[in-house]
Amino acid sequence: MDRFRTTGAARRLIAILVVLGIAFATTAAMAKGDTTGDPPSAGAATPDAQSTPDTPAPAQSATPPVSPAAGDDDAAAPSATDDTAPENEGFDYAGTVAALGEANYPEKRRIVSALASHPQAHTAELLAAFADNRLVARESDGKVFVAEENGNDYDLRDPITFEPAGRASTRDFDPVRTNIGLRQNIGAAQAQLKLSAEDAETRLAAVETMSEKLDDNAADAMRAHRASETDDDVLEAIDRALAINDLNTGDNDAKLAAIERLSGDNSQMVYNRLKNMLILIPEDTADADQARLRAAAAEQVERIDWWRTVYDYLETLFFGLSLGSILVLAGIGLAITFGVMGVINMAHGELIMLGAYTAFVMQQLLPGHIGLALVLAVPAAFIVSGLVGILIERSIVQWLYGRPLETLLATFGVSLFLQQLVRSVFTPLNRSVASPEWMSGLIRFNDLFALTANRLVILAFSMAVFAALILVMQKTSLGLKVRAVSQNRDMARAMGIRTQRLDALTFGLGSGVAGIAGVALSQLTNVGPNLGQSYIIDSFMVVVFGGVGNLWGTLVSGLSLGVLTKFIEPQTGAVLAKIIVLIFLILFIQRRPRGLFPQKGRTAEGS
Repeated sequence: MDRFRTTGAARRLIAILVVLGIAFATTAAMAKGDTTGDPPSAGAATPDAQSTPDTPAPAQSATPPVSPAAGDDDAAAPSATDDTAPENEGFDYAGTVAALGEANYPEKRRIVSALASHPQAHTAELLAAFADNRLVARESDGKVFVAEENGNDYDLRDPITFEPAGRASTRDFDPVRTNIGLRQNIGAAQAQLKLSAEDAETRLAAVETMSEKLDDNAADAMRAHRASETDDDVLEAIDRALAINDLNTGDNDAKLAAIERLSGDNSQMVYNRLKNMLILIPEDTADADQARLRAAAAEQVERIDWWRTVYDYLETLFFGLSLGSILVLAGIGLAITFGVMGVINMAHGELIMLGAYTAFVMQQLLPGHIGLALVLAVPAAFIVSGLVGILIERSIVQWLYGRPLETLLATFGVSLFLQQLVRSVFTPLNRSVASPEWMSGLIRFNDLFALTANRLVILAFSMAVFAALILVMQKTSLGLKVRAVSQNRDMARAMGIRTQRLDALTFGLGSGVAGIAGVALSQLTNVGPNLGQSYIIDSFMVVVFGGVGNLWGTLVSGLSLGVLTKFIEPQTGAVLAKIIVLIFLILFIQRRPRGLFPQKGRTAEGS
């Protein structure tokens, strides 16, 4: 039986009906999804919450407060290392540590800063114990110990030497309390101790941590370290921290000089400090120096705001291209089957889902090789989805050529069957596919602009798949036959091309590409039985907009729709943006029913 060839009007009508029907279903589904939200985060820490000691057991035989080692109040501090001996000369390290037991919070902050400026062998361990609420003071004399809970007792260590100091009941000690602000100071002090680390990244992290709570001692430590620092990034971070410190503590001239030094810095820390300065200095101040300072700060804030706007547009463009690359991957396989065979395959989304589940299975088979499993999942997904596609074509679709409505309903039934099959095998729960290290994190270009690694890789991957498919269609015998059949099926059959076999291979090729799209999607979202439903509509949109059967049209339309959606979303929201794009597509089809790049050939021209 001759294949069904739709007339131009019929194709137009089918496209409009499909888009309208699917748009209605999408809008309803998305509206329903908007009614659900993430539950509020529980267990948030209360600011300035203080740690409390464990309640001791009420009944316990009397025991000496501490062992003889703990009772020795004259424990000597260890001799300083050669690096710290000159620096610590004249500093009462043991007395400073002992003062923690009776100090209030401001005094504790000063003690922490002093310890970081005069470190000894175990200062880092002492600060870590303090941050973890493991410092206790003996009630009888206030002596400080590092304590580890052991039932109703404490295993004690001397805070200077970190030698064992015996065991005592928890009832005989009070905790050396901390709060959020003090723990931030402790973190900055710990970072200060890391300034001499060999690794530049460790030193950079230390400077950034110190910058959050920079006092005079930390600033002096940075200035002293700057003379010996060789890494450009660390030097830049030190200069930024010192300039911000001048904004906080310097006189008017020092603040103006600091603003000038920060003129090329777009970091959030600088921006927040300058904005705070604009708030503190009234706009109509009569003080000439203050007015000059405010004007300089306002100029820098305006400059940073301008760059923020530029990078926001670039980030939106990137997210649009990222979304577009997903649409291209999801739609390019459908463009092959729909363009060559005229089959509306409603199971295309489930073929994408099978590819995503293939990636999940590969990671289960190779749990210790996440990256390798993901790479191997690409050909595996192509094979699995391709074979399922060939099975669908041979068992169902080939008997329904010339009956588009029956084909649509039959493939929709196949999609429901595949969803239920996946639920039975993998359960209805969503599955997570881990991202390898080279697809994790951000690729940061500057303080205002960073791209997510996974989306950047998927964008490049999508272009690579498109290029490979173009080569197949242009340089292989299969591609030549596919193009011949898509342009004039009767003539191709007359020239000896086995169109039935080609239909199966074409359906398998489009299905295999859908499986590859599923592997990419597994890196952006959870894998579940309903994954394909989210992309079948977008796939048809891309195919209709770009031109049925035209791969270049699919590329242009996918990227265009992705960018358009992302630029509309900030003004209208995700749901309304989707509706606007659908309305635009319907109006566009009315003017150009064959899409952006209509297919050429006698069959196309005669339809």
